[in-house]
Formats: sequence, C-alpha cells, structure tokens
Amino acid sequence: MQLDGLTALASERKDQTILGLFDKDANRAGTYSASTGDLLFDYSKTQIDHDTRDALIALCDAAGLAERREAMFSGAKINETEGRAVLHTALRNLDGGPVEVDGLDVMPDVLDTLQRMRVFAEEVRGGAITGAGGSFSDVVNIGIGGSDLGPVMATHALSPYHDGPRLHYVSNVDGAHIADTLRQLDPTRTLVIVASKTFTTIETMTNARTARAWMMDGGGDPARQFAAVSSAVDKTESFGIPKDRVFGFADWVGGRYSVWGPVGLPVMIAVGSNAFDAFLRGGQAMDVHFRAANWVENMPVMLALVGIWHRQVLGHTSRAVLPYDQRLLRLPAYFQQLEMESNGKSVAMDGSSLTMPSGPVVWGEPGTNGQHAFYQLIHQGTDVVPCEFMVAAEGHEPELAHHQRLLLANCLAQSEALMRGRSLDEARQRMASAGLQGDELERQARHRVFAGNRPSTTLIYPKLTPFVLGQIIALYEHRVFVEGVLLGINSFDQWGVELGKELATSLGPIVDGEESAEGKDGSTAALVAYALRHRD
Repeated sequence: MQLDGLTALASERKDQTILGLFDKDANRAGTYSASTGDLLFDYSKTQIDHDTRDALIALCDAAGLAERREAMFSGAKINETEGRAVLHTALRNLDGGPVEVDGLDVMPDVLDTLQRMRVFAEEVRGGAITGAGGSFSDVVNIGIGGSDLGPVMATHALSPYHDGPRLHYVSNVDGAHIADTLRQLDPTRTLVIVASKTFTTIETMTNARTARAWMMDGGGDPARQFAAVSSAVDKTESFGIPKDRVFGFADWVGGRYSVWGPVGLPVMIAVGSNAFDAFLRGGQAMDVHFRAANWVENMPVMLALVGIWHRQVLGHTSRAVLPYDQRLLRLPAYFQQLEMESNGKSVAMDGSSLTMPSGPVVWGEPGTNGQHAFYQLIHQGTDVVPCEFMVAAEGHEPELAHHQRLLLANCLAQSEALMRGRSLDEARQRMASAGLQGDELERQARHRVFAGNRPSTTLIYPKLTPFVLGQIIALYEHRVFVEGVLLGINSFDQWGVELGKELATSLGPIVDGEESAEGKDGSTAALVAYALRHRD
C-alpha cells in the first residue's frame, strides 16, 4: 500500500479542523456518511475531506479489493498460509445459491447442519430433550476464544429475545470460572455444550472434564446432558457424546468468525431458531451490500478506510469502540479479537516485513459507564484516540424511553465535545464568571481546556434486533477484511497464539513438580520455584 500521497495530504491539512470542514460544507453529514437498510454510518466528524477520500478509495483499486472480495465469497483459498478458503459468509447464505470449495458445493452441508441445530435447539427449549432431572433449566457453554466471545456477546446483545433456558459461559482454565458457574446449577437439569473444533483445546477440555465429573457426582447423565460443537467426531464419541449431539463445521470457518454456525448453538437455544435466523439474515444483508455497493457508498469499505486513515496515515495507535447500549457490553472485546487477531501482523502475505503499522489496539466499554472512567484521557490526554460510537434510536423498554433519550443525548454530546473542544479563551470566560481573577483564573482555566478536533464516527440504528446485530457483526468482519487486503496481510491466520501454547505445554510437568526447570531462563525458573514453595 502506497501511503506517500495520503501522508502528504495529511501534512498539507494538519491545520484543518473538523469544525472548519463543517463550515465549508453545510451538507457534510450527508456527504460523509453511508447507509444500508436502516443502518447509518456517519464519519463526518473526521478530518477526511474530498481529496483524502478519493485518495483512500484509490487504494482499494490499487490493492485489487474487488477481486479479493469475490475470491473470498467464491471459496478461493485466500488464507494462503493455511491453504484454506474463508467462507464464514456461507454460514449465513440462506438463499444465495451454491458456494464451491475444491469443486464441491458446501451449501447442502451448511443448511443441513443449520436444520439439525434448529431441531435440537427447539427440542431443548420445548422439553422434548431433557436431563436426568427433567427439562433443562440451564445451559453451560464451554469454549474459549471465538468459541466463547461470539456467543457470549450475542447472548447479551439479544437478551430481550431470550426466552429459553438460562445461559452460562465458561472459558478461562482458572478453576474459579467453572467452580463459580456450576455452584449455582442443578447437575440433573443442566445441558453442557463443549465447543472445540479439534476437541483438543487444553482449556476447553480441562473444563469439560471438570463439568462431566460434577454432573456425574450430582446425579446427572452426561450421555443425555452433553452436546459438542466439533469436527472431531471420534474424540467426541470417546468423550461419551452421542453423534446426533455433535455439530461440526469445516476448516474454512475461523474461530473468530464462527458465531454464525454451530458455535452459535447456545444463542439459538436462548432466543429460538426464528430469532437466530433473523440474525443470519442481517449478516447476509450486509454481505449483499458489501458485494454490490460502490466504494463511496459501501459501509464496510468506508469504515475500513476511516480506520486506515487514522492508523496508517495519521499514526493513531488505538481505537475505542464505544457502544451506547448496555447489552453490547461484550462487543468491544469481540471486536478486539476480530481486529487484533486478524490484523495484528508484521509480515505481508509474501513473507516480507511490513513497511507500515498493522492494526491498532482496539478497546472500549459501553457508554455511559466509560464517561466516568477513561473518557478523561480521550478528551484531554496527550494521545488522540479515534472513537467509534454506536447507539440505537429506540430501546426495548418503552416504559423507560426517558432513559434511552438520555443515553442518546450523552452519545451525541460526546462526539460533539471531541470535535468542538473548548478553547482557552472560553475557559477563561467560565472562570471569570465563577469569580476568579489573575493567576488563579489562568491556572484554573488551563485545566478546563479541551483541544477538540478529535475524530469519531457514529453508527446509529433503529433498535438492537437480531437482524441489526447480524448487520453490525458482518459490517465489522468485512471492515477487517478490507483493511487486511489494503495492508497486504493474511487476516485469517493467527500464528501469534501458538508459541505461548507450546511453551505452556512444556511447562506443565515443571509446574507440577515432576520435572526440573533446568534449561529455562532465570526468571521463569525463579517463578516456578516460588509457586512450588507456596503450594499447599
């Protein structure tokens, strides 16, 4: 990606303010926004102008984005380091026609698995499938990474539609996580779903064995009360899970993109198959938009280009995701994995070192909580943090509509404050009105200056429905894809997670006290020795 022209444009416009851009263009909000369906993405509160947008869009053509996009949707093996297709979009391709991998249409298997999920979920919800103690009151999903973050996020987000058994999620191998979760449950009326594609993930399988022992000790029946999301049928069978309770998916579905398929089974049990289908259709609608819209009207493309402008051109190292929706409390963590595991790379597709920064640090919390925590740094800190606000026009509780109006007002006020700021003269006037004078007025005024001209985007939608959630998740998936194409990296492998896993395996016997720490570095050996001395 050639950034010289964009860097030069940014340098030429270093004194140009966002407010000044609004002064020049009365219709800036309409010009610098994109929409699809009822979703509106406003990026007018950034320093992007006509020339910079044109230059950013030119990157798409130079990188062959259209061709890469069609290669992904058509089943080409664009995950080149693993030799795999990238087809999470097929999981939500409910009526889009065949999709081939190695000459075989994958859609019959996708739709068959989806139908099996529907039947199983509705039988669990309706009581046709029961535990040793009767109908299921609770479901525990055991997974980690994409097998946990996606369904956790979606279950919280769709809580107004949750009319099935209570859902619980265990991911951390820390025994506290599963102990605290199981303590409150009835082992005879709990369904456990073990989500691991290979059925070898150490954290997941450790937790699964603990759950099985808990169930057996409490009078439950694991053969009736366990299901699996896995492609390793031999291993699930050895574990004692019947084949008809196993839901597999192909290697062309990456973990962080897997909530659309069997990994989403707990979500389907919580909200029902109809609501889950609406979620899939929201994702499919975004796919259609992404493939059809021209670049300037293409929401995922423009979201990605704003990200490129802020990270690669202007050098802002982090990005705050700020949903003004309490039910999206896990969305920043979900996007954190999506972005940082996908585009946190330092090597280009051809094996050469990147010559530009890769993805940003992604973080955030729901508003308004964040306003009373880290917004101080966002407004007055020395680093500029581009902010991505999200908010619904309407909540799910009509009797609490005044809460939603206050929430919306806060969201819009924060983006305006970041852009507008407060000058020293304005701060002086405030202090003078408060009765201060002289040096004290000046000192106090300086503490109340807001630099302003800090960029933000806003994604606004009517209400957080399953369909809208599907749109939002697919929007950010495609954003990550576009950024990866422009950076020339493979967004679909994650070799960075492997080394720590390997070392943890080798450290297991040492931490157990069965082997010596000889050969380990001095720090690791000393820490192991400390742990062994203080172990009961």
